Amino acid sequence: MSTFSSFPRIGVGVLVFQNSKILLGERINSHGAHTWSPPGGHLEYGETPEDCAIRELKEETGLTALNTTQGPWTNDFFEIEKKHYISLFILVNDFQGDPIVMEPSKCAKWDWFDLNALPKPLFVSFQNLMTAFSNEQLLALQWNQSVLNTSIENHF
Repeated sequence: MSTFSSFPRIGVGVLVFQNSKILLGERINSHGAHTWSPPGGHLEYGETPEDCAIRELKEETGLTALNTTQGPWTNDFFEIEKKHYISLFILVNDFQGDPIVMEPSKCAKWDWFDLNALPKPLFVSFQNLMTAFSNEQLLALQWNQSVLNTSIENHF
């Protein structure tokens, strides 16, 4: 178990859509191990959330994002690990390549899932997002700018 951190960290999740399906990977050897999550990682000093999303997507899946759009955010508590994150979601619906496991020590596999048939369990920040938005709202995020300024906060 990790030691308690007195301040939240910033995570960036990359919501990659193709044919109304979302890309998720099975996490291993990190907090949230054996949960399903979109690509993502920590925001580095001096980096924009969009640049972080582009970098993490390439590092983890080999995909090249051709555009990004700011999405919602979640307030996430990882009780077991005693971690607190603010997770910023960036949407990608135009990219090049096919997802491959680039970091086999962190991710077992990548796959496309229909929002109505997601694997379980989900990574905390993605579960919080799924709890706050309907599937239709999530799919609309990739096309509807009016939904994008919605923030969500979950307390567990």
